[in-house]
Amino acid sequence: MQDIIEIRSQAKRNVIASVLVGLVGLCLASITFSVLPKSLYLIGIFLTSASLVALLIAWVKYREPQFSFLLSRTAILYNHRNGQWQLDWHNIQRIDVPKVTHGIELKSLDMVAIKIKDYSVFLETVSPRLMSNILMEQRPLLFHDMPPSKDCATGSCHSDDMLEHDYFKDSKGIEYKGIQAMFANRMTKLRARLGYDVFVAGSELDRPEQEFVDLLRQCQQRVLATPN
Repeated sequence: MQDIIEIRSQAKRNVIASVLVGLVGLCLASITFSVLPKSLYLIGIFLTSASLVALLIAWVKYREPQFSFLLSRTAILYNHRNGQWQLDWHNIQRIDVPKVTHGIELKSLDMVAIKIKDYSVFLETVSPRLMSNILMEQRPLLFHDMPPSKDCATGSCHSDDMLEHDYFKDSKGIEYKGIQAMFANRMTKLRARLGYDVFVAGSELDRPEQEFVDLLRQCQQRVLATPN
């Protein structure tokens, strides 16, 4: 296994191309305004708007970390524009592409999921901003395999299920409050429904989800097989 395996997010690609498209579009829009009659200014406005969108996309891509994952001999380091988390290979119980029930079939999600052994070790590595971001972005996961709703007089049972309590006690008796507790409760809820704690979107990878899962499994097997 290499000392460090670098994974570049798909979202980081084509930054220069997006900038060039935006700049060329603005130049064409400028020429359009100076050449075409006022009755055709709508074309120039359209080109200007499309160019600004391309430049905005380029800026968003530029803000993404250079590498979304760094795989070392000791851990997985995940980088996000809102922070990072680290997960030791020895703290991973299972890695796979999560599946959900879709009618009578199982449907694979465009994600990679990890089931971890010890929450307390992992929680200390997750930055608070990233916790908040994950709680918001991954909320739709809660709708998968949601248990049938019971009688609900207020009609807000599902909305209440979207909220996480700000207190959590792990299996070791360690207590958490605030954003850490909310994040831990979300992991517990997702584990109960989908079987995993940590989820990463396929768009943050440089290869198909199953290939990335295979890579992580190979890295973990090599690490665990290497004597300390």
